[in-house]
Amino acid sequence: MTDLLFEVEGNIAKITLNRPESMNAFSKEMIDLWIKALIEIRDNDDIHIGIVTGNGRAFCAGGDVKSMINKEGFLSKKDTDDIDFRSTPLHVKNSLWKNIQRIPLLMEEIDKPMIAVINGHAMGAGLDMALMCDIRIASDQAKLGETYINAGIVPGDGGGYYLPRIVGLDKALEMFWTAKVLSADEAFDLKLVSHVVPHNQLERFTNDICNVILSKSQEVIQMTKRIVKESQTMTLKQSLDYVSSQMAISVFHEGHEQAMNELSKKFIKA
Repeated sequence: MTDLLFEVEGNIAKITLNRPESMNAFSKEMIDLWIKALIEIRDNDDIHIGIVTGNGRAFCAGGDVKSMINKEGFLSKKDTDDIDFRSTPLHVKNSLWKNIQRIPLLMEEIDKPMIAVINGHAMGAGLDMALMCDIRIASDQAKLGETYINAGIVPGDGGGYYLPRIVGLDKALEMFWTAKVLSADEAFDLKLVSHVVPHNQLERFTNDICNVILSKSQEVIQMTKRIVKESQTMTLKQSLDYVSSQMAISVFHEGHEQAMNELSKKFIKA
């Protein structure tokens, strides 16, 4: 079995982290397959929604601590054959850029809805992978924490970017500094997750959300995501100018006419 499973059913692509014996901690193979899966989701027009989840009792424990202790976790096999990790900080930087940091960059290029189904523990970089998604659905058994400080390292894959934008600067720093592990309900109170559901209802709840999204105009769904994302770094004037262009496109799109026809039918019945 590979360290990551990727399957497409209908219009939904599912990424399953598949190292349950290691709580789905990262491996080089997992990262490589993850990158390939995200490229497929981004480029395949038949895929409308992407889901990320874990196999077993964990969503993702982040970096493989054993590999990190051996000074191999950030490097490819070729790198570790040729280089003394401890004497080359630049290789740590470049390896992050070439490997795990490609995941948040690719996620920013995907206009389709991305849903994290947090089936269990999500720690450190594992939590950050969930933060990159648009919607986070957590099992009531899930535990979440930013635990980098316990390993004496900084968040290296985007946590310092995503977390304060979701929970605020003060709460983000507290999470990074203390490595406190949160229950699913505590994470919900911080707006760290979008929903908390009973563990045995996780799949059904996710399917219900996916079915609603799939029933709408996929072009408009994707345009709306891009509007919201881009507006985070725009002035109000820039955002309004951008959205007026998107509106001009959407009102001439066939999805608009179909939606208006459906609304008219409902209005007449009412």
